[in-house]
Amino acid sequence: MPELPEVETVMRGLAAKLEGRRIARLSLARTDLRWTVPDGFVQAVAGARVAGFRRRGKYMFMRLDRGVSVLIHLGMSGRMTIDQEPVAHQHLTIETEEGAVIGFVDPRRFGALDLVDTSAEDAHRLIAPLGPEPLEPAFDAAVLGATLAGKATSIKAALLDQSVVAGLGNIYVSEALFRAEISPRRLAGKLGAARVKKLVPAIKATLTEAIAAGGSSLRDYAQPSGELGYFQHAWKVYGRAGAPCERCPGPPACTGIVRSVQSNRATYACPRTQR
Repeated sequence: MPELPEVETVMRGLAAKLEGRRIARLSLARTDLRWTVPDGFVQAVAGARVAGFRRRGKYMFMRLDRGVSVLIHLGMSGRMTIDQEPVAHQHLTIETEEGAVIGFVDPRRFGALDLVDTSAEDAHRLIAPLGPEPLEPAFDAAVLGATLAGKATSIKAALLDQSVVAGLGNIYVSEALFRAEISPRRLAGKLGAARVKKLVPAIKATLTEAIAAGGSSLRDYAQPSGELGYFQHAWKVYGRAGAPCERCPGPPACTGIVRSVQSNRATYACPRTQR
């Protein structure tokens, strides 16, 4: 599933092409996505001018000049395309007055399209439970520490909980914990102030660098232009089981990055330096 950096990259690509433009035509090939697309969707969007975009966690809002926002969720395999030929599983096609063509493609149909009043975005049932945005200044050690207090789950599981921090997924949690030198198996409620203080900037740095690199291309993800992200080439632990850790001297002192499974999800860590 695309995580925060991929969704942010996609949103920026859409904003550059759509913001300030009027939607001349819109076609919806099917409505049975993860949740049924609401009645009146085409009528609400066609003819509107795009006023702006907003990301919240792994969700995007395309705001229209009618006071309505289109919620877009890419799900597991969804992607957006710009000025590309229609392909199989392209459920939504948007055309602007200037001739730009935007497509929403989702083979597995785990993504979502919905309508919400722009003033009520944060009250939407998918948005209301989300925790703080990790790249906002308000997300600091005090906020994260208070959220983690008393949690009996591992720190890896806690950070994957979207009510704790919005937008993080398996890749960037593994990468941030490595940077902060924290074991993914350490109990979240017993992390301690010093480790929380290291973890917050590690999360912010990981996400910021990933966005600058256009996200990580894994399986279905590509930018709307069709270009691949390249942050996967900068992964320090994720997907690198058996490879040497950049902080370790190598055998026999250490045997490299280890892959394990937590809550049915792959975890990558350096057992020597992450405590």
